[in-house]
Amino acid sequence: MFIFMIILFILGYIAIALEHPIKINKAATALILGALMWVAYMLGLPGILNQGFNSDWNIFLTANPGAGYSEMMKFVGEHEVLFHLSEIAAIIFFLLGAMTIVEIIDQHQGFKVITDKIRTTNFTRLIWIIAFITFFMSAVLDNLTTTIVMVALLRKLVSDREQKWLIAGLIILSANAGGAWSPIGDVTTIMLWIGGQITAVNIILKVFLPSLVSILIPLLIITFFFPKPVIVRPKVSQADQREINTAGERTGFLLLGMGALLFVPVFKTLTHLPPFMGMLLGLGVLWLMTELVHRKKPHEDQRKLAVSTILARVDVPTVLFFLGILMAVAALSSAGQLNLLSKWLDQKVGDIYVINLIIGVLSSVIDNVPLVAGAMGMYGVVSPDMLTAAANPAYLQNFVQDGLFWEFLAYCAGTGGSILIIGSAAGVAAMGLEKIDFIWYLKKISWLALIGYLAGAGVYWLQAQVI
Repeated sequence: MFIFMIILFILGYIAIALEHPIKINKAATALILGALMWVAYMLGLPGILNQGFNSDWNIFLTANPGAGYSEMMKFVGEHEVLFHLSEIAAIIFFLLGAMTIVEIIDQHQGFKVITDKIRTTNFTRLIWIIAFITFFMSAVLDNLTTTIVMVALLRKLVSDREQKWLIAGLIILSANAGGAWSPIGDVTTIMLWIGGQITAVNIILKVFLPSLVSILIPLLIITFFFPKPVIVRPKVSQADQREINTAGERTGFLLLGMGALLFVPVFKTLTHLPPFMGMLLGLGVLWLMTELVHRKKPHEDQRKLAVSTILARVDVPTVLFFLGILMAVAALSSAGQLNLLSKWLDQKVGDIYVINLIIGVLSSVIDNVPLVAGAMGMYGVVSPDMLTAAANPAYLQNFVQDGLFWEFLAYCAGTGGSILIIGSAAGVAAMGLEKIDFIWYLKKISWLALIGYLAGAGVYWLQAQVI
């Protein structure tokens, strides 16, 4: 079953990639895959434990040396599944809250305040504007929230599907690159920051330039070698032209919605509660404001602007796809395949730059969170006392706080997920919101992402050698 789980994951992954040719929604495939991975894990428990298991299993078997099959099944059902579900649920609720806030802003025509100021129909100018807004916004918010906001903006600026998909691809690249150099910009950098592997100021200083280069190279390639069509703005229907919001309400809900999103990292820092709690608090406040502001409007306008109506516009299939694919990866993490992969990289490769480059590429296939978690568990932060007693202190120096390994891991895990569209939360969100085809992304964007990824990695290596 240990090998069967890997085969099952690959087959499910292929089915997701071929969503359009086989005409099966990727959400259905992901949900089936997520459930079957855990079924295979449960049925193959004794054999799987002989292959390699994670630290939770070590603790369980140490405390229960004579545990039988039924005790193992109970442990998986009551601990492993629920542990991973709690982490995934935090992401799901965060995603639902962010998507709902963006829809509230959109329904109140808040984005019109911004899109009215972006008047250019020049393709090159537009992609540079959107890429840089995304790059810096994702460092303040996070790559997932930023992608949702920017895709919503993109819908107001571009009507042609091919143009929209290309710019959405750049949004994914920019959001992931922007999140890599900020301690709050990506889940993996948050993990490394909270875990003590990196400090906030250092990660900004050391990873900013490589991240910037990773998006500059794709932008320059598109600028000089891609066709430059004239941007066609979406036509505004008569229903949308009817003003049901005042200019003050549009600006107010834009500021309030963006403020709710920006409040999330502040909330986390102040309370140490998970980010989704801050997102739900922001959504609740925004919901309350809609009730207060619109209660004197005509019933038809109240119904259109009610959050209960807006919720129906949230892309639930994307959320369910996210749930399924993360549950499938969680099964690989719990069963030990990812742990063995991390150990194999350490034993067979050894070079910190090559290991991190491989982790970055793998993060485009497997979620970067368990990969980074595996690396954190495998190496740990090396203390000064450990360096003094070590036989090879020069190598271990890479694993101290703010060591080269951790900095480069933040860059590679953050930007490597852009190589495939389902390799990052930003990619999954854009794929669901704009129905971007996996194969199209592979042909048009993946090679740009790979070139940018390698260019940024080269800049980090040069920077490390000079400094």
